[in-house]
Amino acid sequence: MDMNDMFDFSRRKFLKNSIVLAGTPLIIKNKSLDFASLDNPGLSAKLFWIEKGGGPATGLTWGMPWPKGKLKRGSDFYLTDAVGEKKALQSWPLAYWPDGSLKWTGHAAAAGLSVNSDYTVVAGKTVPHQEEVIIKESTDSILINTGKITCTINRKGKVLIENISINNKPIATEGRLILLIQDQPDDDDIEITNKHELQGSIDSITVEQNGPLRAIVKITGTHIGQGVTLLPYVIRLYFYANSDEIRLLHTLIYDADEKKQFIKGVGISFDVPLNDELHNRHIRFVNSAHNGMFAEAVRGLTGLRRDPDKQIKEAQLNGKATVPVNQFPPEIAGHLKYIPAFGDYTLFQGESTGFSIKKRTASGYSWLASGRGERALGTVYLGTPQGGLAAGIRNFWQSFPAQLDIRDAATATGRINLWLWAPNAQAMDLRFYHNGMGQDTYELQREGLDITYEDYEHGFGTPHGVARTSEIVLKALAATPTRDELLYIAHNIQEPATLICDHTYLEQQHVFGGNWTVEDRSVPPKAAIEQQLESYFEYYQKQTDFHNWYGYWNYGGFMHTYDQDRHSWRYDVGGFAWDNSELSSDLWIWYYY
Repeated sequence: MDMNDMFDFSRRKFLKNSIVLAGTPLIIKNKSLDFASLDNPGLSAKLFWIEKGGGPATGLTWGMPWPKGKLKRGSDFYLTDAVGEKKALQSWPLAYWPDGSLKWTGHAAAAGLSVNSDYTVVAGKTVPHQEEVIIKESTDSILINTGKITCTINRKGKVLIENISINNKPIATEGRLILLIQDQPDDDDIEITNKHELQGSIDSITVEQNGPLRAIVKITGTHIGQGVTLLPYVIRLYFYANSDEIRLLHTLIYDADEKKQFIKGVGISFDVPLNDELHNRHIRFVNSAHNGMFAEAVRGLTGLRRDPDKQIKEAQLNGKATVPVNQFPPEIAGHLKYIPAFGDYTLFQGESTGFSIKKRTASGYSWLASGRGERALGTVYLGTPQGGLAAGIRNFWQSFPAQLDIRDAATATGRINLWLWAPNAQAMDLRFYHNGMGQDTYELQREGLDITYEDYEHGFGTPHGVARTSEIVLKALAATPTRDELLYIAHNIQEPATLICDHTYLEQQHVFGGNWTVEDRSVPPKAAIEQQLESYFEYYQKQTDFHNWYGYWNYGGFMHTYDQDRHSWRYDVGGFAWDNSELSSDLWIWYYY
């Protein structure tokens, strides 16, 4: 039986069964649920860490499955640690069994859980929370207080985040979405392009979850400027009690004319107030997975012809406040104005295997090459010993081209730009890769499918409606972090602490149906299967790096079929290219989990 026959058979069978059912009374018997009998205090499920993040968790969310008929709607939960101490949870229903009992629940915990402890979710009376997220809504804004920071979110306009503050002191202000577009691609034979900037404008804002331990604010809108409205966006901001971080999920929906509107930059910008001496303004890039760091001040005090003093230099290098200028050696204090102040910095990750850092004093002056490396972690800091903003893009080098900018750091208000698509890269080009090759009838399209396995029809090659979600973490700091502190922040952004259900429990609840079990090497045949699956997984994992399956639009995808003749995946042969989450490699990798 060929594929068409199989589909025809399935349709005939469906129609036949539909006719039979149409003439049969539909009787569904469900055992009535006695909610009073569903009080199961003590019903519990263990959790374990798949990532630890290097320190106390900054806020956690996870889901839990429950057996049918065991927990009633509205059940409460709490958390216990390894020594039995109870901790507060924020819980909500996600799904119900047909009998009305809880099937899935969501849970959130405040910042501060120890990654060195095991935890268990227990059904029972909720434990009073000691910290909470407080939300105050007004006609113009929403104020979020986590206990560590406050954040004001606007309800309208182009400024999404009005400010992020610690103890009423603004750390970051004027959070805006930026979109750069141009009318031509960056081809070698095109000399003139017209570029302009659009900014995200707010259409709607909703508090999707209002605490007490976790709050979510959803913002929707589009980018507007110079009479153009383009690329709808969805922003979700996540806040946890007792946390100084904001998790920002950024979803962009493509609706441009791919032949006339080329995306040159996609990002978000924050102003950072700077009220200290230029030599006490600190710039940091965490620029290597091997814990490399670019650390400088706007006005450097090292390498001068005159030595300012070891104590002064060490204070600057360590992000601490130096002694007052009147305590500097006279030959230094009287000549500070002649030391160049570098206000602009850029880290550009143009490929998955290379980044560069450059700096300049100000717009209109040349850039100085300042550093190079392979894979930057994507975290930047700008501030003074009195505080500043650390921000990072998750999967930074994996989602190249990406870019981090510091601008105007020699003025009273500096700026951080987090670019999800780097302006220093070529403009995004989403035009279809061929002209249709004359396939303007069904018969010709069928012929084309027969040779390249590409199901082409006019309009199939459009990027309209494609979406991309990126993750950014913002961290307000009361002082310039030490080297170790910033490294911890950067690594935690890339691999945050994550709790999930015990695998054995997931199997018992048939979360993945009956086709999934925990790893079992107890007998040779099972061990052989596990070994085969492991070798397949490792192969795909290595192919990702070997063939550079990275990039803003590609990261997370897998190729479909290997070309044995060219010793390459069939990236350029129609339907043999990317799986796009629809085929067997993606499916079995999920099951392999």
